[in-house]
Amino acid sequence: MDPIAKTGPGHLARFGFTDNERTEAMTGPGGLRLWDPVARRPVDDEAAAVLDTLYFAADPDLALFQLHRLVEAAGEEVLAAVLTDKALRRRLVGVLGVSATLGDMLVANPGEWRELTGEQNKRAAGYSTRDVSTVPSLRSGYRRELLRIVAADLTGAADVEVTMRRLTELADATLQAALAIAVGEQGTGACRLAVVAMGKCGGRELNYVSDVDVVFVAEPDGGADTETAMRAGSALAARMMEICGFVAWPVDAALRPEGSRGALVRTVASHLAYYKKWAKTWEFQALLKARPAAGDHALGERWLAELQPLIWSAAERPEAVDEVRGMRRRIIEVIPRAELDREIKRGPGGLRDIEFAVQLLQLVHGRADESLRTPTTLAGLRALIEGGYVGLADGEALLRAYRFLRVVEHRLQLQRLRRTHTVPDDPAGLRWLAHALGYRPSAARDAVESFRAEWVRHAGEVRRLHAKLFYRPLLEAVARVPTEQLRLTPDAARARLDLLGFADPAGALRHIEALTGGVSRTAAIQRQLLPALLSEFADAPEPDRGLLAYRQVSEKAGNTPWYLRLLRDEGPVALRLARLLALSRYVTDLLVHDPEALRLLADDAELVPRSAEVLTEGFAAAAARHDDPETAINAVRALRRRELFRIACADLLGLLDVTDVGDALSAVIDATLRATLGVTGASPTGTAAPLEFAIIGMGRLGGAETSYPSDADVLFVYEAPPGLADDAASGVALSIAEELRRLLARPAHDPPLGVDADLRPEGRQGPLVRSLKAYQQYYARWSKVWEAQALLRARAVAGSAPLGARFLEVADAKRYPPGGLTREQIHEIRRLKARVDSERLPRGADPATHTKLGRGGLADVEWTVQLLQLQHGHAEPSLRTPRTLEALTAATVAGLIEHSDAAALEAAWRQASRVRNLLTLVRGRATDQLPRQGPDLAAAASVLGGGVEPQEFLDEYLRVARRARAVVERVFGAA
Repeated sequence: MDPIAKTGPGHLARFGFTDNERTEAMTGPGGLRLWDPVARRPVDDEAAAVLDTLYFAADPDLALFQLHRLVEAAGEEVLAAVLTDKALRRRLVGVLGVSATLGDMLVANPGEWRELTGEQNKRAAGYSTRDVSTVPSLRSGYRRELLRIVAADLTGAADVEVTMRRLTELADATLQAALAIAVGEQGTGACRLAVVAMGKCGGRELNYVSDVDVVFVAEPDGGADTETAMRAGSALAARMMEICGFVAWPVDAALRPEGSRGALVRTVASHLAYYKKWAKTWEFQALLKARPAAGDHALGERWLAELQPLIWSAAERPEAVDEVRGMRRRIIEVIPRAELDREIKRGPGGLRDIEFAVQLLQLVHGRADESLRTPTTLAGLRALIEGGYVGLADGEALLRAYRFLRVVEHRLQLQRLRRTHTVPDDPAGLRWLAHALGYRPSAARDAVESFRAEWVRHAGEVRRLHAKLFYRPLLEAVARVPTEQLRLTPDAARARLDLLGFADPAGALRHIEALTGGVSRTAAIQRQLLPALLSEFADAPEPDRGLLAYRQVSEKAGNTPWYLRLLRDEGPVALRLARLLALSRYVTDLLVHDPEALRLLADDAELVPRSAEVLTEGFAAAAARHDDPETAINAVRALRRRELFRIACADLLGLLDVTDVGDALSAVIDATLRATLGVTGASPTGTAAPLEFAIIGMGRLGGAETSYPSDADVLFVYEAPPGLADDAASGVALSIAEELRRLLARPAHDPPLGVDADLRPEGRQGPLVRSLKAYQQYYARWSKVWEAQALLRARAVAGSAPLGARFLEVADAKRYPPGGLTREQIHEIRRLKARVDSERLPRGADPATHTKLGRGGLADVEWTVQLLQLQHGHAEPSLRTPRTLEALTAATVAGLIEHSDAAALEAAWRQASRVRNLLTLVRGRATDQLPRQGPDLAAAASVLGGGVEPQEFLDEYLRVARRARAVVERVFGAA
C-alpha cells in the first residue's frame, strides 16, 4: 500500500509515525535531514526512500529513534550508507524497528552496523565463532552472526526454516567454541567428551531466545580410568555451560538420565543401562531429537547408534501411546488460564500440538519405516506425508501452520530478545506484532484484524488435526504389533500369519501381496494398515475370511481417493471395519455393493437407526426423482441397503439392543413399503387414487420385531369410493398389490424383501386383496382361532391411515374376544402348538438350539404370551399391543404371570432373537439353528458372550432356554 495514501501529503504520520513533533525533530535539519518542514515533504528521493522503508518497520517510531541514535554514535557514514544502499537500508531499519535490544546493541557497538552491508549477510553461519580463544571474542562473534540472521529473516532473504537452521548452526558452533575454550583452560582431562543436542537444538529448529538442551557423553582417553575421566568430563561440561550462559543462552542438561539429580556426564554404557531399565516413554520421545552437536562427534554418533534400537522399540510398551498423550494434556494444564488462548507454543492449536502429533506418529510408525527417523519436525512431517501416514491436505495445513506459528514466535522474542511464546493482549502490543509480521491496514480490515484472522484459522486447523492424528485409534493397534512384524516382507508376513492362526497362510499372503505390492501411495497406506488389521482379523473365528473380505472391499473401493484416507484418519473406522468383515458375510456383501456406506463407521451418531418417518421421507424423495417405476424402486432399494448396513454394523458393534434392532428393521420395511406403494400409483393418503388402499403388517413386522431374514408378512385391504363397482375396485387393488410385490421381488444386489400375504383369510387359496367389508364378514363368520392369534400382531404400516385404523377396529373384535377364549379354543391353540413343535421343526434340527421352534425358543415364548393376550385382552387394555415384550410386561403387572417366570421368558426371547439375528449376519443367509461347535458358534460367543469361550456360551444358551421351557410348560399348559 502506498504510504502517502495513509493520511495524505504533507504529514509525517503517513509514514507510520505517531509523534509528529518528535519525528520532525529527528528527521528535520537538526536531525537526519530527511524531511523539509517548510515544504512538508522529504528533502529528496533518497530521503523519501528511507522514510518509506521506516513505514514498513515493525515500529517506525522505534526504528527512527534508534537510527537517530546510531548516526549520533557512529557518525555520518551510517546515514550516507542508509541513503544509498537499499539492501543495507532494509536490513538495518528492519532490525532497528523490531528489536529495542538489538538497536541498543548496535548503538553500544557503533562499528557493527557494517556487518549488514554487502555480501557479508550471506556468510555461512558460525564463521564468527571460529578461531576464538576468549569468552569476550566468542560473545562478540555470536552477537554479530545473530545480527545477520535477524536481518536476513526480517527482509525475506531467509524463510523460517532457513532461519531456524542458521540459529542451530550458530548454536552448534558456539557450543564447539565454548568447549574449545574450556579445554584450553583445563586441558582434555584424559577424556573424550561429546555434546549431544536435544530439543529444538537437536531438531535444528532453534528460535531466537531458547535454552539449548544437551546431554553429555564421555569416555576415558589416554589410559585414564573411568572415574577420573568422568570427573574431568564433568568439569569441562560445567565450564562449557558457564561460558555459553555468558555468551548467548543457558545450556540445559536436565534431559539427561535422572534429570538434574543425575550425573552430568555418563559413559555410553551408563546411558544404555539407564535407558534399558529405568527410562520413561517421554525420555525416548525426547531422544527423537538427539543429535551430536559438538565435541567428539564419533563418540556422539556411537552413543546415538547404541540407543537407536531402544528408541524405536519404546512405542511397543503397553502404556506408551497413553503416556505421550498424557504428557501433552499435562503441558496444557499448567498454562495459566489467562494465557491459555494466547500461548502459541504450549496452548491448544499451538506448536506443541504439531510437534507431539508428529513425534507420536514417528515413535509408532518409525519402528518399521526408517524414513521417519529425523529429529526435525518439518522433515518428519514431510516424511509422514510422503509415506502416506498423514494425508496430503492435512499435512500441508500443518506445515503452513507450523511455519506461521514459528514466525510469530520469532517476532515475539525479537522485541526484547526475551523468551516468550505469548501473544500480547494489549492493543499496542498487538499492533506492533501485526506490523512485525508484515500485516498492514487495508480497506477491509486493520493489521491486527488480519493477523487475528490468520492466527485463528491456523490454530483451529492445528487443534482439529492434532485431535485427528494424535488420538487416532489405529495408533494403539499399530503400537501393539511387534516391530519385527510391522515389516510385511514375505517371510515376516508368513511367520506372523501362522502365529495369528490363519488357516491358509499362503492364501493370506497372496491377499497381502495384492494389497501392498508396488510403490503407489495406496500400497504404502495399505502397508501401514494391514499389520494392525491382521491382529483384528485374528481375533475373529475365521481370520482368513476377514482378510479376503477386506481385499474384496479394498479392490472395490481402493481407487476412490477417500477410501484409504478414511481408514487411516477417521476415528475407529479401520478397526471397526476389520471386526465387521471378519465376523459378518452379511455386512461384507452389503459393503461390496455400496462402499460409500463405510463412512457411517466414523461416527457413532451415524450408526443410530433412522425413524420410519425420516426413512419414508428420504425413500419417497429418492423414488420421486425417477419416472420409470423400476428405476425408482432401485433407488429405494439402494437406500434400504444403506440402512441395513447401518443397523447391522451398530448391532455387531454392540450399540443396539435386540429390541432396537427389531424396531429399526421394521422401520426400514415400513418405509420401503410406503415408498413402493407410492411408485405403484397408490396415494399414501388415498386422496388421489380411485380407492383407499392400506397395507397391514403381520407377524414380526406387525410386532416391530423384525429380524434380518424376516419377510414382510402383510395383508392388503382396500375400500372402494362411492360410485365405483366392487369388481372394478378389486381389480385396481389387485394390480397395486401385484405390482408392489413384483417391484420388490426383482433381482438386485440388496438382500431380498419377500412380501408374504399367506396370513390372509383362506391363506394361499384366498384372494390376495380384500375389501374391508370382506375382511369383516370373513372374521365374523369363518375365521379360526389361529387367525385371531395372528391378528394380535396386526399393525397398519402403509397406505391409507384412516383405512388402516378401521381395519384394526375390525381386528380388535376378533383378537380380543369378549369373555376371552372358550375351553375348546384354548385346547385348539395347545393342539396347534404341539403340532408346530412336532411337524414344523426342520428334519435333522436340534430342538435344544433351534432359536425359532426349539425348546425355549421364540415360538415357545410368543405362543405363551399370545395365549394370555387372547384370554385377557378384552379385560386388560395394556395387553393390546402387537409387541411380545410389551405384552409380557403388561401380563406381569396385571398379575397374570409371576415376575420370575416373566423374567425367564424375556431372557429366552431376547437371547433367541439376538442369536438368530447374529447367525444371519455371520453366515450372510437366514438360519435358525445355533450350532454346537464351529466358527459360527465362536462368532456368536465373540459378539454376545463378553469374552467367554464358545462352549461356555452354548451352556448358557441351553440354561436360559431350559428355564424358559419349564415356564412355558407350566404357564401355557395351565392357561
